[in-house]
Amino acid sequence: MADVVSKTEQFALFIRRISGGSRPAETGELPARARSVQPLARWLSVPVAATLLLTLCSCGSVEAAFRGLAQRIEDLGKSNKTEETAQAPQAAALPKPAVHGKKTESKAEAKPELSQQDLFEYIRGKLLSLSPNDGINDNLEVTYDAPSSTLSIVQPDGRCDIFLNAIDTNNMIWEVRDPSDAYHTRGDILRLTLTASSGKPARVCYDDKNQIDKSIASNRARLLFAQNKANAVPGFTDNMTKAIKKLVVQSGGVAEKKIF
Repeated sequence: MADVVSKTEQFALFIRRISGGSRPAETGELPARARSVQPLARWLSVPVAATLLLTLCSCGSVEAAFRGLAQRIEDLGKSNKTEETAQAPQAAALPKPAVHGKKTESKAEAKPELSQQDLFEYIRGKLLSLSPNDGINDNLEVTYDAPSSTLSIVQPDGRCDIFLNAIDTNNMIWEVRDPSDAYHTRGDILRLTLTASSGKPARVCYDDKNQIDKSIASNRARLLFAQNKANAVPGFTDNMTKAIKKLVVQSGGVAEKKIF
């Protein structure tokens, strides 16, 4: 009987150690084997263990019963560990939730296309503000008639009507000219030459008496600016070229084509 009591106390101590009863433990710190036998240990106490061992003694030795029960608990712990190991790959195989990136901000709305009137106002402003003012090549007034696509420039010696719907934007040329003569020295002129499509007149010029000046070639037209004034405006030639091309195209002229 003393041997039974001793074995019972050892078994109870064994159960308490496995279940973590010998010291407090926070959740998640117990090993898997101990967690697997916690339900069993919760119900086993010293009296219950004694009764269990006394019952087993009738069928065999206490030592054999003790070893058999301990082996059963050990097997239960291994079985639980095997199940946890088998579940790990399954958990890893689960698809990860899709991570959606931040929504990109909507792109800024494209700037509206400039109208014929907008383009004309820009061109007119530059023709007047950058006028040569040499008494001969001055730009005194500039008008635009949309129905006929006619740009009219008034100068000291008359007026020229430029037909933008006949202009070919592939043949625009910038050049600097010296308008000085034997009697007068004048500042350099920055000149933009516009050429009409084949078979079409680019302009019609009138003298100061409003008579057609037939001495002026009609297959090309020119816009005149003071060189020193134009140099003071950053990107002037590029911006003026874009404005003229857009106004010509909107007026029915030939759009630029990349030949080479």
